[in-house]
Amino acid sequence: MMDTRQLKTLVAIDTHGTFAHAADVVRLTPSAVSQQIQALEQELGITIFDRTARPPKLTPQGSQVLEMAKDILRREEDTKAALRGDQIAGTLMLGSVRSSALNLLPQAIVRMRTQYPALKTSLRVSLSSTLIADVAAGRLDAAVVAEHVGFPQALRWSPFLREPLWLIAPRGTPEREPTELMRTLPYVRFRSAVPLANMIDTEISRLGVVTQDIAEIDTIGSIVTCVRQGLGISVVPHVALQEPEDLNLLRLPFGSPQIKRQIGLVERTVSPREEIIARLHAVLADLCREHGLPRD
Repeated sequence: MMDTRQLKTLVAIDTHGTFAHAADVVRLTPSAVSQQIQALEQELGITIFDRTARPPKLTPQGSQVLEMAKDILRREEDTKAALRGDQIAGTLMLGSVRSSALNLLPQAIVRMRTQYPALKTSLRVSLSSTLIADVAAGRLDAAVVAEHVGFPQALRWSPFLREPLWLIAPRGTPEREPTELMRTLPYVRFRSAVPLANMIDTEISRLGVVTQDIAEIDTIGSIVTCVRQGLGISVVPHVALQEPEDLNLLRLPFGSPQIKRQIGLVERTVSPREEIIARLHAVLADLCREHGLPRD
């Protein structure tokens, strides 16, 4: 019968790289670690590690077993927490898109960890389509994604941030109409396959503006840096302007009326982690201050 101790040993090997290092972590001898893995292989009838490599590497089947082991161990931990009546415990599997809003998530995780010491978190950054699929499949409990079309019916999306977009220009730029600035000054374009980039480009087209592009950059943080250094002007979300030096930038509303974008948490509609996710949502909304949204 499969032993969770074997699964913990397998995860330790993957985390620490070698059987010897894993042995120190699980407090066994290297030979005992090897025996546990051999017993697991015999029970499953597969080869988990390619032992011709140094150090041994997971086989494709071994990688599947590793994912299964992580899931079983997390469910075991969550079940124990629930039986103790300690719902804010266990491991919360989170994902996030590469967004300027990603700056908020580490702050939220630290605050959650302070409030709920028994809670562990695991964070993975990826594309929104991958994250949504992983939440639907149960590989993630929740993920931070922008407003999206076509969420599966089994999922719910709850925005925690509704923020304005700003046209920003280097310090000392004379204030003029935003459309006039975009027509006449060098423009740093946000070029990325994410909803925000499409939202900005769509509004520029609607305004009938032909920009004087000087650069195309795929991260908002780098765009803000370029504007600070005087390269040109650009459009960024409010959450990207949190550093003291950003107060020196000329900041004008983008869009007519001013465009706003939403970021939220996607989760399964029926989830054993609903209470924890609701509290995480509250923390994220609080960090967003005047632009935070309460959970529905």
